[in-house]
This record gives sequence, structure tokens and C-alpha cells, in this order.
Amino acid sequence: MYNQKRPRQRARGKFRQHTKFSHSKRGGRFRGGPKSSKLDISSFINKTASSFVPEKVFVPEYSFADFKLNSALLRSIEEKGYTQPTPIQDKIIFPILQGRDVVGLANTGTGKTAAFLFPLIEKVLQNPHEQILIIAPTRELALQIGQELQSITKRMRVYSVICVGGEQIWIQIRKLRYKNNFVIGTPGRLIDLVKRGAFILNGVHTVVLDEADRMLDMGFIADIRFLMSHVPKERQTLCFSATMSKTIGALISDFLKNPSTISVKTTETPKNIEQDVVRVRYLNKVDILHDLLQNNEFKKVLVFGRTKRGVENLSRILTRRGVKVESIHSNKTQTQRKRALLSFKQNRVQALVATDVAARGLDIDNITHVINYEIPGTYDDYIHRIGRTGRGTQRGKALTFVD
Repeated sequence: MYNQKRPRQRARGKFRQHTKFSHSKRGGRFRGGPKSSKLDISSFINKTASSFVPEKVFVPEYSFADFKLNSALLRSIEEKGYTQPTPIQDKIIFPILQGRDVVGLANTGTGKTAAFLFPLIEKVLQNPHEQILIIAPTRELALQIGQELQSITKRMRVYSVICVGGEQIWIQIRKLRYKNNFVIGTPGRLIDLVKRGAFILNGVHTVVLDEADRMLDMGFIADIRFLMSHVPKERQTLCFSATMSKTIGALISDFLKNPSTISVKTTETPKNIEQDVVRVRYLNKVDILHDLLQNNEFKKVLVFGRTKRGVENLSRILTRRGVKVESIHSNKTQTQRKRALLSFKQNRVQALVATDVAARGLDIDNITHVINYEIPGTYDDYIHRIGRTGRGTQRGKALTFVD
């Protein structure tokens, strides 16, 4: 249990009872609307991390040298601090290098982006005319992939363009006139560019569908079908997902040929994330959140709300109370979202208040806590929210406010 400051007068006498991080399943279910009422409180409580015992140290089957990568790429991998492949990298790089279609299933924070970038960069170094399309569900994820690609290839002749909404399309049209080995983008903007004739897909022979489950959740299935229909049938397709559902299975059967399925998933919720609830019935939630943020343990905190307006209002209230905070949601411009993420990544602010747009794909180091200020719509949303902390071998904590 955290040591908390005495709350304001209006909550006196009830704070300890209702904000205690308890294992109680009183009521059995959330009272948060038709979606959240299906979520069992017990699924958000997991104290095993407090007695966390590290799992057996992973010993890869291969070293990066075993993959016979270009010497410049191997130097870059070493310079970036990769000493040995992660489980997903160890299992998936060879099939990609062999030109096979691949389905990759992995928990967050496992080095998945590098797992497909390394062999695809090798593909480009072997054939400078190679063109690869990477489709991501959100602008943030597309930008993150682009930044990772550029950091790996900074001394190589590998060219890329990022095509996302929120940026001036004419700049992207101009960049597409030049040679680009990698085109990284979101479905809506990519379709717009295809329809304008600015992006011709008949030269693409490798497609990556990243966070495929999220793209389906966001209703992009028709967009994906449109884009894939314009790519040559003789292609290599890589599909990455955190979950395997019937809809993902249907997507795989439609677009991939005899794929190798590589799964390094452990459990739905990593064991190194301690989960608990904060009871807030009859209390002022903002007061409780503010008091938690005064605790030195809460160094880098991602706070989730359900609506754009609610997230923005909460951010403003916390700012007025002296908390260094930024917000991110779909009403923000791309420049504003970039600035907020950069401030959070570089520890210039303590907290980032976000809608679920930030729940998937973002790779932000050393988040100490995830706080579900408002209950997520589904358990799958919950999994992806809390997966922003405790990444890789790090430990993290997730708290969910409940009545």
C-alpha cells in the first residue's frame, strides 16, 4: 500500500476505506456502463509482481552474426546496444530473410520492430530497388517505426518516407517522387495518396501489417483490403499482432501464403506488472490522482481516460495544481502530439494523460506507473494500456480507479 497524503476535507473519513489497494471483489463487477460492466475487478488485481522472481534467462539460438547480415548493418546493431537477439528476433529473422510470409505474436516490449526491420534492411542492402510498405494503425506508431529505421540506417543508402495524417500531404507527395525503399504510413493517408496517383503500389513486393489486431479494432479492414488489392500478388507479407482472434485468422488466410507463425507470447499480462485497484466511490478522483502523483515513486506516469474532452480537462486541472503534465488525443494536431510525446519521453513532464490512441505500439522507456483513471472499454484495451509499463524485463505498476 502506498503512503498517501491526507485528502481534502470533503473526503475525510472515507479515503482509507475506498482508496485502499484491496483484493476485495466487492460487487464483483465494475459499474461503468454497458461495456465496462463485463469486466471483473479481480482481473485487474495481480500482486505477484511484489514478490517477482525473474524468469529463466533467455539464451538465444542465434547471434546476430549468424544471420549473415551486411557488415554495416551488424555495426549499427552493435552501436545501438543490441548484444543478442530477443526471443522474437531469434525466431523470426531467418524466416523473413528466407522470403517467407510470417505471423509474429509477441507481448509488448519484446523488440518486435527491430525483428522485422533488421531483415528488411538487409533485403534493401542486397537490392537497392526494393520497396517495402509498412502499415501501422496510428500516426505515433508509424513515426516511431520511421525513427527506429532512420537510427539504424543513418550511414547507409536506405531511403524512407512517412505518410500519416496530420502532416501536409503535399510534402509527402513530393517525397514520394523520389526513390524510397520504405514507405511507412497509416491506412487513411496511404489510401489518399494512392487515389491521387502519388503512390503506386505495383513496385511494392514486401508488406508489413504492424499491430494488425489494433487496425481491425479501429475499423481499418476495408482500408487494408483496398491497399493489399493494389500490391502485386507475388509478395512477402509480414503480419504482427499481440492477439490471435478469428478476425486476425481471417486476415491471415486472405493475405498470407503458408505463413510461419512465430509466437513468443507468455501470458496476457506480464508477470512483472503489479496490478491493483483504487476505490474512489464518494470521493473526488482528481484529488486522489493528484495525491498519488505527489508520491516520489510515481516518477513517469501514463494516465488513461476514455474521452478526448475528459483527457484534456484532466490535463488542465492537473496543470493548474502544479503537476507537469501533457495530453495526447486525436483532437491534437500532429505537431502537438509529437511535442507531448517528446516531453514525456525526455522526462520534462511527470505525467501524460491520454486516450487509447496511446495504448498500442508506443515504445516509451521507464514508465513507472499506468493509471486507468477511467475504466477501459474492454479487457483487451486494458491489456494494451498496462503494457506501456513493465516492458521487457523491467517492472511496472498499474492502478485502476473503480467505484
